[in-house]
Amino acid sequence: MTPPAAASAAAIRTDDLTADPAPAGAATAESQAPAPVGLPGTGDDDPCERPAAAPTAASDPAAGSPTGAGFTRPGGMFSSLRIRNYRYYFAGQVVSNTGTWMQRIAQDWLVLSLTGSPFAVGVTTAMQFLPMLLLGLFGGVLADRMPKRRLLIATQGAMGLLAAGLAVLTVTGTVTAGYVYVFALLLGLVTVVDNPTRQAFVSEMVPPKDLSNAVSLNAANFQTARLVGPAVAGLLIAAVGSGWAFAVNALSFAAVIGGLLAMRESELRPTAPIARRKGQLREGLTYVRERPELLWPMVLAAFIGTFGFNFPTLLSGFAYDTFKVGAGEYGLLNTAMAVGSLTGALLAARRGAPRLRRLVGAAIAFGALEVLAAFAPGYWTFAGLLTLIGVFGLTFNTSVNSALQLATDPEMRGRVMGLLVLVFTGGTPIGAPLVGWVTDLYGPRLGLLACGLVSAAAAGVVAVVLARAADLKVRVDLHPGAGGRVVAVVPRTLPRRELATAC
Repeated sequence: MTPPAAASAAAIRTDDLTADPAPAGAATAESQAPAPVGLPGTGDDDPCERPAAAPTAASDPAAGSPTGAGFTRPGGMFSSLRIRNYRYYFAGQVVSNTGTWMQRIAQDWLVLSLTGSPFAVGVTTAMQFLPMLLLGLFGGVLADRMPKRRLLIATQGAMGLLAAGLAVLTVTGTVTAGYVYVFALLLGLVTVVDNPTRQAFVSEMVPPKDLSNAVSLNAANFQTARLVGPAVAGLLIAAVGSGWAFAVNALSFAAVIGGLLAMRESELRPTAPIARRKGQLREGLTYVRERPELLWPMVLAAFIGTFGFNFPTLLSGFAYDTFKVGAGEYGLLNTAMAVGSLTGALLAARRGAPRLRRLVGAAIAFGALEVLAAFAPGYWTFAGLLTLIGVFGLTFNTSVNSALQLATDPEMRGRVMGLLVLVFTGGTPIGAPLVGWVTDLYGPRLGLLACGLVSAAAAGVVAVVLARAADLKVRVDLHPGAGGRVVAVVPRTLPRRELATAC
């Protein structure tokens, strides 16, 4: 299946804003005890609800800084799994994501076997993504208007029924390419609502201090399924045919729905649905446009999503035209990127809430590595660079998702995440043909070079805009002293607090 009281831009940092700091010296022994770190089940279901001790200048390096209050270290790579409701959600997603990757592989193979045309496979993909491009913002509005848990039960059930219908047609031998197009379009329509709702629902299961960790674990979940699902699908298709892969995916949605039904409503942090009225879509666009900490990451996500993530178009060209290797080596390139993405997700899960400098830095590294990979002299060098590209691409993905959720008021979160999904994935029907055209004319090396240059340039421009808006500058100190940094981002004067803190 690919983002409490009103949160502000000041929350986009590695601080714990879930509890008011106690007066100095008033912390109890319980509040001073370190939060449990380790696997789920080793502590409270929600240890983040414990009051935090007041930070002091002596104990907290961030205290008194112009860009943050107290710094709270993340509670471990799997801290979100201590929360019962999120454990149920995560377990259901493990099963369902694997089934979804199985269906993706089976669907492409089915269309190719029915038509013998790679173009027909591209049409199927376009049919699935087109609804997001046209209607993505409306999906975010619906996510804000309706209870998210109930809406997810409905969308996941609809996806399961679509997979079951395609399974019946395929197993009975009555399927045609036209039927597959229709089912892909219907799946895309459901995804328009499901995707922003799933992104926004994370904040209802975990407290703000665990949101970044939960988003990263969701990404790790998806990337793990990306490694397992295609392999299982290949075995199943070879043994009994594509139809049974669709059937397994249909059954996998029961795991997600079961997890949603098993949640304790009393432990959720639901956002009250907004009343239906005119102008809510425009209100969401205005909300983003007026907040630089939302607008510029969204602009960067649009460039990265449209031009940076075009690997299905490029990798086949590198495999067959540049390095002249077979299908096995081509599959290994995809595996290398998936391993990098999984690594990036797990590394992100260890960090605290993101700041915009990490988001921009990951985007610059992502683009620079694409430029470097375009000049890779051999197959194995290229595969190694793809792994690093996967690390930084996933770091950017999780950072922008977490940053926007933490900076958004709860009643606007569905619309903001709907816009993020739109700009990040809705640009695929635009970017993929352009990159494919450049690749056809000038080769995959120039195609990847163009993607990397656009991504890195967009990240550089956004970095300059955000730094100027927050009145920040880069300071280079060749003698930083103990605990100092050679290169640091510091305020020029007294910055606008919210944006400076976000950066």
